Amino acid sequence: MTPHTIYFVRHGETVWNTERRLQGSIDSPLTERGRAQALANAQTLIEAVPEITVLPFVVSPLGRARATLRIIRERIGLPDYGYQIDERLAEVRFGDWEGLTFKEIETRFSEQWAVRQTAKWAHMPPNGESFAQASERLKDWARDLRSDVVVVAHGAVGRILRGLNLGMPEEQIAFSGDPLHDRVYRLSRGTEVEL
Repeated sequence: MTPHTIYFVRHGETVWNTERRLQGSIDSPLTERGRAQALANAQTLIEAVPEITVLPFVVSPLGRARATLRIIRERIGLPDYGYQIDERLAEVRFGDWEGLTFKEIETRFSEQWAVRQTAKWAHMPPNGESFAQASERLKDWARDLRSDVVVVAHGAVGRILRGLNLGMPEEQIAFSGDPLHDRVYRLSRGTEVEL
């Protein structure tokens, strides 16, 4: 995917994560646990990445990722500026499903939900985007990398980046599961290490 190392951090837990609601392009605030996860991930970066203070940071434009990034940078001792916001790292857009619980989606959109369970990579929720479409913008982002980087983004974004790095078949990526909120993932030349 890229010759550079990506230190991937998923945003901290949000209120909607606890309610099992799809967020997509809508934001929900971090919980206390989510803020604690961000602090713990900052400590992991300090301990595991000696060059952490000189690496570039890039973040999704969405509020939950930016809130997590600010907590991480403050704990590391970095200012609340000097990082890049990249639209290509925004969460997969779930369209009309955003803000709904998984149970509500399954009830209101039963036929589409059933299709998604068998063809998740190509399936596009109403007014949303597919994993396949999101992967193209993430591949584009990765091609633009010029150095190792710390990324703070989202569950589906992490799922796609991790899968592309490991060379997984596309449909397998879609079903691989989101990265955890309380881990830093080092993605490097086809390998992955949880820090």
